[in-house]
Amino acid sequence: MKIKIVWIGKTKEATIQALTEEYLKRISRYAQVEGVALRDEAALVEMCGRAETKSSAKSTLVLTDSRGKEFSSEGFAKFLGDYQDRNSLPLVLAVGGADGFRSETRSAAQHVISLGKMTLAHELARVVLLEQVYRAFTILKGHPYHSGH
Repeated sequence: MKIKIVWIGKTKEATIQALTEEYLKRISRYAQVEGVALRDEAALVEMCGRAETKSSAKSTLVLTDSRGKEFSSEGFAKFLGDYQDRNSLPLVLAVGGADGFRSETRSAAQHVISLGKMTLAHELARVVLLEQVYRAFTILKGHPYHSGH
């Protein structure tokens, strides 16, 4: 499974960069993963092959948004496991900039998921997403990381 964790904008905080690198390293034990910083939403849409139509997609785009579908950690693990079993396209999990995603970008996505009803700073949302991706893989593999919740 190939996963790209994508965020809009440059990382301003060294601690966020360190946590990003740590979780990307952890996830790499379970899947081919890449962290990608993009300049704007247009670059995200272009990277995913969404410029023309959804059917020409080079990947599956999943946006994070507080209005998206909510999952438990186990439910998100099932989502990733099912995707891994049924789809060969890379999975792009995206965190927007400080203002979230425009409606045009939301309509280009195949899935919109929520990290919770609370609004998170976009850099913090990236770390939460990375941790949940890592947690999902540990759930799928039966690793004890999740058992202490």
